[in-house]
Amino acid sequence: MKHTYSIKGMTCMGCRSHVEGALAAVPGITRADVDLEKGEAVLEMEIHVPLETLQEAVKGAGGRYSLHGHGDAPEEPEPEPEPEGRGTGVFYCPMQCEGDKTYDAPGDCPVCGMDLVEEKTLDWGGPQQEGESAEEKSYRDLLRKFWIALAFTLPIFIIAMSEMLPQNPLYGVLEQQYWNWVQLALSLPVVFYATWMFFRRAWRSVVSWNLNMFTLIGIGAGVAWGFSLVALLFPGFFPEQFRTSSGTVHVYFEAATVILTLVLLGQVLEARAHSRTNSAVKELLQLAPQTAVKVVDGEEHEIGLQDVRQGDILRVKPGEKIPVDGRITEGQSAIDESMITGEPIPVEKAVGDSVSAGTLNGNKTFLMEAEKVGSDTLLAQIIQMVNQASRSRAPIQNLADRVSAYFVPIVVGVAVVTFIVWALLGPEPAYVYALVNAIAVLIIACPCALGLATPMSVMVGVGKGAQNGVLIRNAEALQRMSKVDTLVVDKTGTLTLGKPVVEHIQAEENWDQGKVLQLMSSLNAPSEHPLATAILERAREGGQDPLAVEDFEAVTGMGVEGRVGGQAVALGNRRMMGRSGASVSAGLEEAVRGYRKQGKTVSYLSVDGEVAGFVVIGDPLKEGSPKAIATLKEMGLEVVMLTGDNPETAEAVSQALGLSDFQAGLLPEDKQKAVTGLQSSGRVVAMAGDGINDAPALAASDVGIAMGTGTDVAIESAGITLVKGDLDGIVRAHRLSRAVMRNIRQNLFFALVYNTIGVPVAAGVLYPVFGLLLSPMIAALAMSFSSVSVIGNALRLRGLTLNK
Repeated sequence: MKHTYSIKGMTCMGCRSHVEGALAAVPGITRADVDLEKGEAVLEMEIHVPLETLQEAVKGAGGRYSLHGHGDAPEEPEPEPEPEGRGTGVFYCPMQCEGDKTYDAPGDCPVCGMDLVEEKTLDWGGPQQEGESAEEKSYRDLLRKFWIALAFTLPIFIIAMSEMLPQNPLYGVLEQQYWNWVQLALSLPVVFYATWMFFRRAWRSVVSWNLNMFTLIGIGAGVAWGFSLVALLFPGFFPEQFRTSSGTVHVYFEAATVILTLVLLGQVLEARAHSRTNSAVKELLQLAPQTAVKVVDGEEHEIGLQDVRQGDILRVKPGEKIPVDGRITEGQSAIDESMITGEPIPVEKAVGDSVSAGTLNGNKTFLMEAEKVGSDTLLAQIIQMVNQASRSRAPIQNLADRVSAYFVPIVVGVAVVTFIVWALLGPEPAYVYALVNAIAVLIIACPCALGLATPMSVMVGVGKGAQNGVLIRNAEALQRMSKVDTLVVDKTGTLTLGKPVVEHIQAEENWDQGKVLQLMSSLNAPSEHPLATAILERAREGGQDPLAVEDFEAVTGMGVEGRVGGQAVALGNRRMMGRSGASVSAGLEEAVRGYRKQGKTVSYLSVDGEVAGFVVIGDPLKEGSPKAIATLKEMGLEVVMLTGDNPETAEAVSQALGLSDFQAGLLPEDKQKAVTGLQSSGRVVAMAGDGINDAPALAASDVGIAMGTGTDVAIESAGITLVKGDLDGIVRAHRLSRAVMRNIRQNLFFALVYNTIGVPVAAGVLYPVFGLLLSPMIAALAMSFSSVSVIGNALRLRGLTLNK
């Protein structure tokens, strides 16, 4: 028979495994399958097992677990108290033990025991910097406990070390056995208050069988302190070799408290470092203003940011931060977008131009219409992407996870072997040497540095990318980007601006260029064609207003015609000139042919049957494209251009950029096939694009790179988004990925080599030759600062220069 039950209280895979094991051990249960996500257990039984029996088994697996039948209505547990300190209520493990899983309250990770880190997000309901975050509170709490532990540990250390002094002056005050009692009294606040969390975490790790660094710390320090307590209370139980000259038994209160205090110091430094790794997000959070000025019927009203709605007209004054995403409706200004794009030069914005929340207005005032508010703004999305990427796991982290999974049981085994070997073969007092060296092995082998190696570098690297306009969706994209050897780029909107622009106006003899442009713009004013828009924009830039048009007509496949100022005006191709009775000279045709070979669109203008000139319209290269392509090629990447445009235009663009490989006239599925074809030949391919037609190729590539100026579909299909939408961002992304992966490899090397060397030394392999042993206290100090060294190495990425 098979029954399904509801399980409450599971938070991780370790919980699931523990509950499943407890249920499987119940007599009569032939199979137990526990699903963490659904929070339920499916049990197969030989005989019916009472619900009470199952509940007792689950309760025995851990006090926080409970089992109920699906027909039951279990009492709702008391709601957990809101986390103290101001924050989002979203916390995650810095070790990313369960990927991007988050928790609702601060505390310890149920898998590795590390302090959970608070995710930084925009709070649209009020000021961003009011109050103390949960992360800051945790750091302050750890620091307070450290000072308490240090205050009690130092006297213990002094008392213990005084034994090395000839004619110990302390023994003139009290006998050694009384000083041992003093050490016990001083150790109580350290063990049972300041560092008690380490033992709690160690016990949880054993119960759930998620063995981790706190397992080793708890066993090592616990054995040292427990041995000392028994030695103090029952000295007669121990052999002679454990006794001092005064008849007391050697105690190790100083070893236990110093170890715990040093580990606590490491936790304090890590908590401090975690706050620094989130500096990029914190700086982005500072960008959000608290209020906005809303204009209603000409009157200005200051409102909270949470009260801004789509369509509201807002005034942005000089030096103010732009409150939401929108478009300028009146006025113009220079906008500092450096914190989002990474570019230090302010961007000139006028009516119709878009502006982003958090960017800084220059010295002019303007009105804007709110288009995206709250979590829909670009700033909020950037922060969300940074948070998600910081929590994600890079594939290289699997190496550290596999090592850590076997590391703790192996270390415990090595510690046991060390104790046995020293007890049997070591010098007198052999058991003392055995105990001390076994504890040193447990302490120095803590895999904290190994676990921090990857996530710390990823967190800093993702933040650095966000500051430079490179948004990393996940750590996997960051790692893959470092291995890319082929970059596939779309032409339109990626290499080029992606919209028609008037590049040249040619006026015939006896015609003024300004007059030619005015007639073209006048004739195009009623048209909605993209080429018409380009001509009108050029006329506006020149300060020319279009004239009134009569008898306007758009002729399919030819162009447009009408009457302007009483004159018959036509704009279009050769066929349109034939329709209007205008003759194109051989010289003019030759000039036009040169532009068409470059892939440009050329339209003639005729006035009363006479050709007055022509306009050249094209999609020009983005300003930084040639330099970026050259830099990427210098970095060893092969660049391939794919486009749906005609071969002539594609060839002209490829020649301008120095590209030897391009394909033209491609449909979306053709681009995808081109990417998979390169991959099948052994290439690691990154695809950069901005349109809906690029989405299939972006999804198929090893790394999809979307232009932030492109479509939402393209951005959703990509692993990396370039806020500014230029190829310089790809250069920055590639440099960043290489630097982060190099930093991760350095961290892994330091952690693995440290443990590989440290464990044998702690076990005493150098003692027979050099007489060297590693004190548990020195082991604890080395272990703590190994983690800090990994963090320090990761923080070096904050100084990385991506714009070279």
